[in-house]
Amino acid sequence: MAARRKLPHVYRSHAAVRQLVESTVPTSCSISMPMAAVQIVQLAAVTSSLVLLLLQPVAATMVPPAAAPGARDSAGVTLHVQRHQVLVDNGVVQVSVSKPQGQITGVRYAGERNLLHFGNGDENSGGYWNVFWNFPGSGQPRGRIDMLDSTDFRVVSSSEEQVELSFRSTYDPSRFNSVRLTVDKRLVMLRGSSGFYCYAIFEHADSWPALNITEARLAFKLNTARFNYMAVSDEIQRYMPRAVDRDPPRGKPLAYKEAVLLLNPLEPQFKGEVDDKYQYSLDNKDNKVHGWISGGPVPVGFWVITPSNEFKSGGPLKRELTSHVGPTSLTMFLGTHYVGNDIVAKIDDGENWKKVMGPVFIYLNSNPRRGSFQALWEDAKAQAEAEASKWPYTFPESPDFHKATQRGSVTGRLLVRDKYVSGVDMPARLAYVGLAAPGAPGSWATESKGYQFWTRASVTCGSFAIGNVLAGEYNLYAWVPGFLGDYIYAASVTVSAGGAVSLGDLVFEPPRSGPTLWEMGVPDRSAAEFFIPDPNPKYLSKLFLTRDNKYRQYGLWDRYADLYPRADPVFTVGVSNYSNDWFFAHVTRKVGGGVGLTNAPTTRRIRFNLGRVVADGTYTLRVALAAAQMSRLQVQVNEATRKGSEGVFNTPEFGDGNAIARHGDHGTWWSFEFPIKGYLLMEGENTISITQVRAFSEFFGVMYDYIRLEGPPGTWRDPTTLL
Repeated sequence: MAARRKLPHVYRSHAAVRQLVESTVPTSCSISMPMAAVQIVQLAAVTSSLVLLLLQPVAATMVPPAAAPGARDSAGVTLHVQRHQVLVDNGVVQVSVSKPQGQITGVRYAGERNLLHFGNGDENSGGYWNVFWNFPGSGQPRGRIDMLDSTDFRVVSSSEEQVELSFRSTYDPSRFNSVRLTVDKRLVMLRGSSGFYCYAIFEHADSWPALNITEARLAFKLNTARFNYMAVSDEIQRYMPRAVDRDPPRGKPLAYKEAVLLLNPLEPQFKGEVDDKYQYSLDNKDNKVHGWISGGPVPVGFWVITPSNEFKSGGPLKRELTSHVGPTSLTMFLGTHYVGNDIVAKIDDGENWKKVMGPVFIYLNSNPRRGSFQALWEDAKAQAEAEASKWPYTFPESPDFHKATQRGSVTGRLLVRDKYVSGVDMPARLAYVGLAAPGAPGSWATESKGYQFWTRASVTCGSFAIGNVLAGEYNLYAWVPGFLGDYIYAASVTVSAGGAVSLGDLVFEPPRSGPTLWEMGVPDRSAAEFFIPDPNPKYLSKLFLTRDNKYRQYGLWDRYADLYPRADPVFTVGVSNYSNDWFFAHVTRKVGGGVGLTNAPTTRRIRFNLGRVVADGTYTLRVALAAAQMSRLQVQVNEATRKGSEGVFNTPEFGDGNAIARHGDHGTWWSFEFPIKGYLLMEGENTISITQVRAFSEFFGVMYDYIRLEGPPGTWRDPTTLL
């Protein structure tokens, strides 16, 4: 969990903004731009006082007043360009942006003076883009932060129908800490729209040195006095604690700084709960809209809507941050959370690279009749669906954002062939099917430099259609819930503008060596079906009491030792139930006491019976993992260490996703197979032991997805007769 570093050059940038607005601005600072239909208001002598008021803390007055929502159909978009800021207004929403830096300093809507928190010397305030980046040999493995303050401002287009603004910065080789990118941040406002759009073009020229991008995001810090209700999903929404509740002495940091126990919050209802931004994370596939609602006479919603995930890294299962206490709302375009360094965007020396991040839509709604917050949430979800239906948008002016006519499509049908399950090919029902950069099976999960396009196969026949694909060369990938393994189409897929690629019937043969003797779990890349314990009452969060969200509770890694303080449990096939008897995460156990308290490895044992054994055959143990952190597994067959090294299997060290600490039920998926010689097994009772041997931290460990023992090929019979 990378700490945000406060760099002097970032602070100076915002200090410069404050210095500018505190000075007297000449009356000639407004610029009249000779464009047809553009409405530019000369603010003359009042400009300096208005600028100063705008950039004060959240209670400041913005100008001019935004029109009531009923005016949205008649008012066009107006643009006000001043010396140090730009105002865009469509009669529904007014947005102010620092010039040329491109930081969003104010959003006025429905009578609220400023929906954002801005000022007070806070370097992370208002709405802003930033990146965490690094370069080979920098000596800073955690990287550095750049606020992407722009140096060049340009009006891309301005009419009553639409205003698009550009705030651009570029790499300066004379500055050691200059991020090695050109970043063109765009803001778009449309006539009658209850919100505005943000996107950015990141570009690395072929003459520039290498860099690694760990995170790229757009953040909004909202008015701390107004917004107190957060909604991330239908289940995850409620009134939230305040940011000050996290600071000592009201809050107490726990095992890591992001997790805080609320000791004396302003609202007593939160006392004894844990707040951690990772508790509210979502998969890309589920992250369509999230945000905050303000109280007061007229409840107002501030929502971040993601109409497409094509520009996000890691595919549909990549989990990332959303909204959290601050109040803060994020769009994570690139990020390593739940995956680790394998997903860092590594741009090589001399590599020509460009990627459009977004657009995302910042949607605002209100309920003048003070109805339920649920109505605002339902309206935001409906707006998210409406935005998705308009993708790809027609309005972005950048030629790097390709419209529908510049895209193509890919169709086909995916079948599953597993003779041990069915004698005929089966439809790959609800398979995840996607296009991503060429690579190896499953490489999409750690791919971040390109675009990805995903869909679900039909529930009936396994057919799929992937539309609005950018022209280019891809591999077609898939995985099927209920089956192990990753599918990759043998040939690359070339998509052209306006082209339609039909792949016909495709056959996925999941990894399989023989018939299933026994299995545990469901191969769905999640640990959710295994036993997830109740949290320690000391750290209970009332928001995550349901079975579907209990894994988000803090401190579940410690619950294993609470439940099994002296010995590890034994799972007996045919008797035990994996939903009750197999702890979802393979974690450590604390031993000793005081200064001698350490973490010790734990061992899971699976006991099973075989009616007969093929001594000269090979059995296969398959272990699929939903997540891993700095782990190494050792598998033993019938306590093989007593007989020598045969029957002992070791994996390499793997995993960097930290999903156990970050309250996930999955991270990066891993799969291992262990060939077991038949003579190591016995007719009757057998035991397979799995030890996670690296115990240097309580967060080292794995999450289980699915375990299966297969018999030798050619021994197929009803598995129930083998138990």
